[in-house]
Order: sequence, then C-alpha cells, then structure tokens
Amino acid sequence: MAATSKQLLMGRIGAAHGIKGEVRIQSFTEEPLALVDYGPLATNRPGLVIEIETARATTNVLVARLKGVTDRTAAEKLNGVELYVDRDQLPPTDQDDDYYHADLIGLAVRLRDGTVIGKVTAIPNFGASDLVEVRSEHSGDTFLYPFTKAVVPEVNIAGGYLVIEVPVDAEPGEEEPD
Repeated sequence: MAATSKQLLMGRIGAAHGIKGEVRIQSFTEEPLALVDYGPLATNRPGLVIEIETARATTNVLVARLKGVTDRTAAEKLNGVELYVDRDQLPPTDQDDDYYHADLIGLAVRLRDGTVIGKVTAIPNFGASDLVEVRSEHSGDTFLYPFTKAVVPEVNIAGGYLVIEVPVDAEPGEEEPD
C-alpha cells in the first residue's frame, strides 16, 4: 500500500543483518525504538504488513526481528520496504510549539498583513536545524526559511496557515543584489 495523506513514513528497511532473518531499519521517529510500539506497519508493497517482534538500537539503525522472517534470504527481499503508520496513531505533541512535519505540509504561508505568499511543501533539515520550504503561488519558485520563532511567529494548524516574517534580505520574488 502506498502512503496516503493519512499515512506517514516511519521507517525504511535496509540490509539483512546476520543469517537468522534480522533486518536493519532506519527509523524516522524521534526515539528510534518507538517504532516497535506502533504495532503492525503498512508498507509500500501491496498486501505486505510488517510486524516487529523485537528490536534493539545500534548507533544509527534498529536491528529488528520481523514476524514471519526467519532467514537471511527472506530478510534480503525486504530491503527498501517503507514502513507507514496512520497519522491517528501518533501521540499528541507535548508542547504548543511542537509539530509533526506532516501537519505543516500544505499549510498556506502568510505574511503578517495576511498576504498569502505560498504553501509549505517540505520541512527539510540539512544538519543545522529545521527549515520551512515554501513554494510561491505567483512564480512557482521555492524559498527556504529558518523554522524559528522569529521567522515563523505563528502556526495555526486548525486555521490552515502559518505566518512568516520574511527576513529583510530575502523578500520572496526579489533577486539577490549584484
């Protein structure tokens, strides 16, 4: 089953680990072992549902034993399988300024005066901190803004928008000076 708007990518199965059917899983959860708590996981392969029986965290991946996978050959066939969970299964966020990226994507982006400048298309993080990727409604160009309280002072998920204080040197649609 491919991801739908109600399903979120939670992990991806990688290489087989050992000869007894364990696999490596890249977990996209804040706490990697939390992936085990979601129960059966939908996948991007029609009809395939994955259930994690046991898992242990290593430096950068989970090593997991999956229900029904008992040898290396079966584990190797799962390489690249994506693991999904319904959005409704995720716990509420702990704080008012914590958000699931999936809840932000698609929000309208407004300036303080209410002018809509685009939509949130992604929340990338290239190592320093989260960014807000905004696609302009007028030009189709994309812009990246730091996802900080100073630049994004208001997020209204129920209202379907967020407010951006565009830094003075990065007005949308303006070219960099020569």
